[in-house]
Formats: sequence, structure tokens, C-alpha cells
Amino acid sequence: MKVYIVMLLQFIIWSGFTFIEWLSKHDQLIYKVIMFFVFFYLAFLIGNYVTKSVRKTLFITALSLVIYTSFHYTMAQFMH
Repeated sequence: MKVYIVMLLQFIIWSGFTFIEWLSKHDQLIYKVIMFFVFFYLAFLIGNYVTKSVRKTLFITALSLVIYTSFHYTMAQFMH
């Protein structure tokens, strides 16, 4: 159940990242990269707080990022 909760929280974090990235569409790439690492660190911290395992948290964070990114780009293909 902890893994499910962490995945949901991280999907919320990735959605927030997408929204903030959309708001800052005129920013330079370096600022977007820094912002990505801030959100990644936030997702990792929240996941580690819930699961209490660094290894499991890293796997869940990477998995949620891959799933969210693939869903995001798939939906973008349908919209354009």
C-alpha cells in the first residue's frame, strides 16, 4: 500500500512540474533543468519519508517518472 501512495503523490508532483514548466515556457533550458532536479528531489524525499527505504524509493521515483513521461507524451501526440 505504501508503494501505491508514493506513486500517487509522485504523480501529483510530476503534474505540478508540468504545470510550472508550462507557466515558464519562455525560460532558458538551464532553469528548467534546475527546476526538474528540484522536483525530482522533492519526489524522492516524500517517497523516502513514506517507504523508509532509499533503494525502493529510487526505483519507485524512476518508475513514476517514466510512466508519467510516457503518458504525458502519448497525450501530447493525440492533442496535436
